[in-house]
Amino acid sequence: MNNTIDRYAVAGNPVAHSRSPDIHARFAAQTGQTLVFNRLLCPLDGFADSLKTFAAAGGRGCSVTVPFKFEAHALAAHLSERARLAGAVNTLRFDEQGWFGDNTDGAGLLRDIEINAGRRLAGLRVLLLGAGGASAGVLGSLIKARPAEIKIANRSLDKAEALIATHRAYALEHGVTLAAARLDDCGQAFDVLINATSASLAGAGVPVAASVLAPGALALDLMYGPAAAPFLNWARAHGAEARDGLGMLVEQAAEAFESWRGVRPDSASVLADLRLQLDAN
Repeated sequence: MNNTIDRYAVAGNPVAHSRSPDIHARFAAQTGQTLVFNRLLCPLDGFADSLKTFAAAGGRGCSVTVPFKFEAHALAAHLSERARLAGAVNTLRFDEQGWFGDNTDGAGLLRDIEINAGRRLAGLRVLLLGAGGASAGVLGSLIKARPAEIKIANRSLDKAEALIATHRAYALEHGVTLAAARLDDCGQAFDVLINATSASLAGAGVPVAASVLAPGALALDLMYGPAAAPFLNWARAHGAEARDGLGMLVEQAAEAFESWRGVRPDSASVLADLRLQLDAN
């Protein structure tokens, strides 16, 4: 009889703050799965070696957080379509025939917007702030939801244009208009605003004018907790429905859990519990 417990981890640097172990422990208890999920702090120059050691010791897979999502993409022998499109991987499964890389960030964000927040994106105008790894991870899934337009606003226009170039064919296939703009000149009256910049994490102000918000718009920051508070307060003050990134965090984790274990957990109950914890603190 094999009594080995399947091991998983969230790999990153820093990683002590990650709520992933708590989330996956709840998923495992809920679905009757036996596993251990820990944090794996990887040296900035030792990500690949850390993962290889973890896999050799019985690791079955891992979540990947900053700053290793691009490196994880390079390590995967097989990629999902959404990981290939993003050029980044946040979920690795250590299969015998080679590591499988996926990116569940976009699916998690889309589910949080359309299911949890009740906003169908089809036909809407979306403003995505930032053109870095966070935006690359979610853009494909946003396109798949077929909004009328997605405008990517970034401090440097060339980065926004480069991100559009990698997604242009996919957007054309789904009938979605992509456009690039600078943060100080990105237009007005968007139905959905998504902040994927590092402004909240850095404690900086909201990088766009309030005129980007249509009446009753949904304004979502990919951060959660105290870091997201200034953006959320700004959004509410200007009549928007404010939402943080906690729902995306739980939903992308549910996608990863299903990939690893073959069963879909109930993300809604876990999100509700974590929301109560976050509000209490």
